[in-house]
Amino acid sequence: MQFSDFGLDRCLIDTVNHLGFSEPTQIQQQAIPAAMAGHDLIASSKTGSGKTLAFILPAIQRLTKNRALSKRDPRVVILTPTRELAKQVFSQLRLFTANTQFKAVLILGGENFNDQVKVLEKDPHFIVATPGRLADHLKQGHFYLNGLELLILDEADRMLDLGFSKQLTQINNAADHRKRQTLLFSATLDHAQVNDFAKELLKKPKRIAIASAHTEHEDITKRFFLADNLSQKEVLLQHFLTTEISQQIIIFTATRSDTERLATMLTKQDLNAVALSGDLNQGQRNQIMDSFAKGKHKILVTTDLASRGLDLINVSHVINFDMPKHAEEFVHRIGRTGRAGSKGDAISLVGPNDWLSFKNVEAFLQKKISFTKVAGIKVKFKGLKPRKEKVVKAKVTSTIEQKPLAKKPRKVIKKTFLDIEDAGAMKIIKRTKALTPEQIENSSKKEQD
Repeated sequence: MQFSDFGLDRCLIDTVNHLGFSEPTQIQQQAIPAAMAGHDLIASSKTGSGKTLAFILPAIQRLTKNRALSKRDPRVVILTPTRELAKQVFSQLRLFTANTQFKAVLILGGENFNDQVKVLEKDPHFIVATPGRLADHLKQGHFYLNGLELLILDEADRMLDLGFSKQLTQINNAADHRKRQTLLFSATLDHAQVNDFAKELLKKPKRIAIASAHTEHEDITKRFFLADNLSQKEVLLQHFLTTEISQQIIIFTATRSDTERLATMLTKQDLNAVALSGDLNQGQRNQIMDSFAKGKHKILVTTDLASRGLDLINVSHVINFDMPKHAEEFVHRIGRTGRAGSKGDAISLVGPNDWLSFKNVEAFLQKKISFTKVAGIKVKFKGLKPRKEKVVKAKVTSTIEQKPLAKKPRKVIKKTFLDIEDAGAMKIIKRTKALTPEQIENSSKKEQD
C-alpha cells in the first residue's frame, strides 16, 4: 500500500515523498482512512509506529477540502502530555504546513504567557499544546473553540495519569458540538480511565489496536544485568559505554539528582554527556534537546521526562540505570531506540532497590526474563525471594477434661393435699392505720414502738 492510495491532496503526497516516507505503517494504513471518512477514533499502537503522521495527514486533508466552521476559531487542536512530545508533534506538523496557508502555533507551560496571548490573537488554524496551559488560556477567554473541527489527543493515557482529566473535560466542553471529530491515541486500550473518558468524548468511535504494549519490539534487543549496589551499577555502565559500538545513548535514572551526578561523572571521563531533568526551565530543556538531536552530545542522561515523544533516529542504545517505577514506562523508554526500522539495544541494570520494579516489568511483558553476566564483574545479588505471608496460628484449646460441677439436690418439701391450709380458714389480720404526727407526739414510747 502507498500513501497515494489514501486519496490525499496532491500537495500532501508531494511533501510525503519529499520527506522520504515510503510505505505507510500499520497504524497509518488503518487510522488515516477511518479519520478521513469522518469517524471518531480510539487507537493504540506501540511507540515508534508512526502514529503522529496518522493524525497529521487526515487533519491537513480535512482543512484543505472542507470549509471552516468559523473564521476566527482554531480548526484543529492537538493535545500532548509533555512539552517535549508537543514540540516533536509541532515540528512534524510544520513540515507539512510550510507550503500551505495554514498557521500552526505551539502553546506550552513554562513559557511566556503574554507572548502566547499575542500568538493566539492571530487566529491560528492549528494549536499544538499541553492541556494545562491551553485550559488556562481558554478560561481567560484568549480564544474560543466553538468552531473547532478536529480534537486530537495524543497519548491520552499519559495525560490522564498526569492528572489532566479536569483540563481535558474543560476543553471538550468548550468544543462540544455535533460537527466536531475526535481522534484519541493511547499506548493501550486496556486503560480503564481512558475507556471511561472515551465514552464522554467520542461518538460511535472506530477502534484500532496495532500491537499491544505487551508485544515485543522486534527491532530492539533487550538485555538485563544484576548489580549488587550503586557502585557496581556505575562499573557496569562504564563497561557498556567503553565496549558497546554505539551512536547516541540515552541513560534513564530514577531521580533528578542522579541525572546531574552521572552526567558530571561521565563528563570528567571525557565522555560527551549532558543532563536533562525537570529542574531546568523550558528554555534550558529546549536547548539541551535541540543540541542532542543535532548530534552535539553523544550521551543524554535523563529521567522519564524524555521517555515519550522524542523521535531521535540516531539513538542506538537505551540504558536503564534505574528501572522505572511504572512498568509501562519501560516500553516507552526503550522505544527511544529502534525507530523507523533501525535496530536498537536496551540495557537494564537491576539492583536490590529495582527488584520490585523489575518483577512488575516482567509481569507487564508477560514473559520470564533471564539475566546476562559480564565477564570479570562478579555479582552476588541473585534477586529477592518473595515475602512469605505470616501464618497466624490458631489458639489451641486445652484437652484436659473438666469435671462438671456437681449440682446440689433440690430440697423437696413433701406435703399432701390435706396438709395445705385452706385460704378461707386463715386468720384475718387487720391492718393498723398510720398515726398522724400529732398522735405520734402525744403517744408513749411503747405505743410508738
